Amino acid sequence: MKTLSPHLLRAVAAAGLILAAGVSTAGAAMSAMAVTDLNVRAGPGPQYPIVGLAARGSTAVLEGCIQGSNWCRVNVGGVAGWAYAKYLATGSGGSTVVISERRAELGVPVVTYETTGSTVATPAEPLELIGPVEEVTAITPPPAVRTYITENPVDTVYLDGEVVLGATLPQTVAVRPIPEYDYQYVNVNGQPVLVEPATRRVVYIYR
Repeated sequence: MKTLSPHLLRAVAAAGLILAAGVSTAGAAMSAMAVTDLNVRAGPGPQYPIVGLAARGSTAVLEGCIQGSNWCRVNVGGVAGWAYAKYLATGSGGSTVVISERRAELGVPVVTYETTGSTVATPAEPLELIGPVEEVTAITPPPAVRTYITENPVDTVYLDGEVVLGATLPQTVAVRPIPEYDYQYVNVNGQPVLVEPATRRVVYIYR
């Protein structure tokens, strides 16, 4: 079984936010922790609008996950929605583990999702997985960069999972250069992001 990468464990431990294992019964909610800044969406997929943000290290109530999917229903600070299980963790056997790796052992409840109201379009092409989160150096882009991106929009690319800081984009995803700037940009799952050209890692997310 996989565990969190060392740098994420250090950050969580330093904040004193490693959670005790939540033993759940059928239909019971459990506690989880966001291992990175994580979007909370209106539905189980990247095509749904963002309704909130689970900050790195924050606690979420995990109500359950869809069978055969990594999308889970959560409540973060009173905001109900859906988050991606690969970036949610909890304590188990003295270590911190990713929810998606240990669902059966942890007894994560199974939930379902039924669309109501207007239908949300699903991307026509198969979704691609964003790579695992790795440590990156935080950047602060100048306002001129946001202005350029706004004035030169690109089509949204939908990737399976969630766009998070440090994730690596697949080689098939085209990124656009920014004049006189070290980073490139692309719109992933409805959010403009800046990408380090050499590694294709996400170094900044416009929220």
